[in-house]
Amino acid sequence: MIKTFFSCCKRNAQDKSLWLSFIAGLSLVFAYAPFSQWWLVFIVLPLWFCHLGKQTDHLANIEDTSKNKAKNHRKAVTKHGFIFALGWFASGISWVHVSIDQFGGMPLIISLLLMLLLCCYLALYPALALYIVSRLSPKKQLNLWLIPGVWLVTEYLRGVVLTGFPWLSLGYSQIGGLLSSLAPIIGEVGITATVLLICVTISKIITSHSKKTAISVLACIIFLTLLAQQQTWLTPSDKTIKVALVQGNIKQEMKWQAEQQWPTMLKYLDLTRVNYDADLIVWPESAIPAIESLSTSQEFLDMANRSANLNNSAIITGIINYNFESKEYFNSLIVLGNKHNDEQQGAYYYNNRNRYYKNHLLPIGEFVPFADLLRPLAPFFNLPMSSFTRGNYVQNNLIANDLNILPLICFEIAFAEQLAANFTDETNILLTVSNDAWFGNSHGPHQHMEIARMRALEFGRPLLRSTNNGVTAITDHLGNIQAQAPQFEQYVLKAEVNLVTGKTPYSQHWQLIHLLLPLLLIFIPLLTHFCLGKVSNRSCESV
Repeated sequence: MIKTFFSCCKRNAQDKSLWLSFIAGLSLVFAYAPFSQWWLVFIVLPLWFCHLGKQTDHLANIEDTSKNKAKNHRKAVTKHGFIFALGWFASGISWVHVSIDQFGGMPLIISLLLMLLLCCYLALYPALALYIVSRLSPKKQLNLWLIPGVWLVTEYLRGVVLTGFPWLSLGYSQIGGLLSSLAPIIGEVGITATVLLICVTISKIITSHSKKTAISVLACIIFLTLLAQQQTWLTPSDKTIKVALVQGNIKQEMKWQAEQQWPTMLKYLDLTRVNYDADLIVWPESAIPAIESLSTSQEFLDMANRSANLNNSAIITGIINYNFESKEYFNSLIVLGNKHNDEQQGAYYYNNRNRYYKNHLLPIGEFVPFADLLRPLAPFFNLPMSSFTRGNYVQNNLIANDLNILPLICFEIAFAEQLAANFTDETNILLTVSNDAWFGNSHGPHQHMEIARMRALEFGRPLLRSTNNGVTAITDHLGNIQAQAPQFEQYVLKAEVNLVTGKTPYSQHWQLIHLLLPLLLIFIPLLTHFCLGKVSNRSCESV
C-alpha cells in the first residue's frame, strides 16, 4: 500500500510537470500578432528550459541501470517537448478551426478532433528536436546548447514534409523587437536560432554554477545585434509610386453564388474607377469569382483592361483559370492595363504570359491528398475550388506599369525559400494577395501579416498585401506597416511607396545561411563537450 501511495505521488508530480510545459506552450501565442508581446519568449522559454533541466536532474538521481536511466531520460524530455508544442500550436493556430467549423460541414466534435490531430502532428517536430538533443547529450544531463541547432533542423522538416506548414516559427515573434535588425542578414531562420540561443543562455545564468560561458555568449549576441542596427543595406531611389489596394469585403458564403458574380466584379471596377490616379491597383486573391477562360469573364477583363489603359494605370487581380485541354484549374494573378512602356495600350487576351500561377497549394483548401479516399467522407474535403494544379516553382516577375513585381498568393508568403528563388535584381516590389475571410475574426490574418512583414525586411523591398476583408496593408522595405485598412469593411487603401535599390545579405546568401547555421550550432557544442571530456579524462589520469 505504501509503495502504491508513493507511486501515485510520483505520477501526480509528473502530471504536474507536464501541465507546466503545456501552459508554457499555450502562453507563447501572446508573443505573436495581434498581441505582439515579443519579449514574452525570453521569459517563457528560459523558464521552460530550466523546468526541463530540473526534470532531467530528477531522473538522473533515481537509482536505476544506466541503460534504463538513459531511456527514461529521453522519454521524459521528448514527452515534455511534445506537450509544450501541443499547447503552443493549440493556441497559436486555433484560427484554423474557424474555417473547419464554418465551412467544413461537420459536427463540432469532429472538427475539434481534426484540430487536435493537426496540433499533434505539428507537435511531433519540437518533440523530435528534444529527442535528438537528449540522444546527443550526456546520460545524466540535457545539453541545452544543442537545442538551437537541432531545432532549426526539425523546423526545416516542418516546412517541407507534406508540403510544409512553417507557421509560428519563433523568429516571427520578433518582427517588432530588437532582433528584427538581424533579418536582412540571417533571415527569420537566423532570428529563430538567436532567440533560442538567448533563451538557453538565460536559463544557464539562472541555474548553472559556472555562468561565464553563458554571459559571454549573451554579450556577443547583444554586441552583434547592436552592430547590425547600425548597418544600411539598401539605398532609397528617387522613384515613388502611388498604389491602391481594393478590399471588397465579400462574404465567403456569397462569393461563388452565380447571381453574385457580376455584382462582385462591378463592385471592384467601381471602387477602382475613382482611384485611377494610382500607378498600381491591386485586387485580392480570386477577386473575380469566375473562370477566366469563360467568355463572360473575358468580356469583363477586356473592359477593365481598356479602362486602366485609358488612365495610364495597371490592375493586378486574382482569378481562377481553367485549361479546357488539360482539364486543370490554376489559382492565378493577371495584369490588366499598362505593362511596359513599349506596350502600354496592349489589349487583354486570354492566357497571356504576364501572369502568375500559385505553386504552393494549401492542403484540403486547394488540393486534397488521397482525394478518392477522403472526398466521400465529409463536405470539408469538398470545399469550392479544392482541385488546383501547381504552377512552376520559379516564374517571371509580373510586369505592371514598368514595375517588376514578385507575387505570392496567400500561404506562399510563409516560404522564404520560394520567394528567394523568384527574387531578381530587377524586383521592385513584393506582392501577396489573400482571402482570409475563411478565418473570420481570429488572429490568423494578423499572424499572416506578421509573416509578410518579415519577408519585406529579409529581402529589403516594399510589400503590398491585398485581401478580401483584411489584413490589407502596405509595408515599407524595413518591415514597418506604412498604411493599413480596417478589417471587415469595404475599403480602398492608398499610399505612396518609395522604391529602393540594393540587396540584403540574406537575399544573396540565404542558401548558405540555412545550411551553415544548424551545422555550426550543432557541431560547436558537440566539439566543445568532446574536448572538455578529453581534458577531464587527462586530468583524472594525471592524478
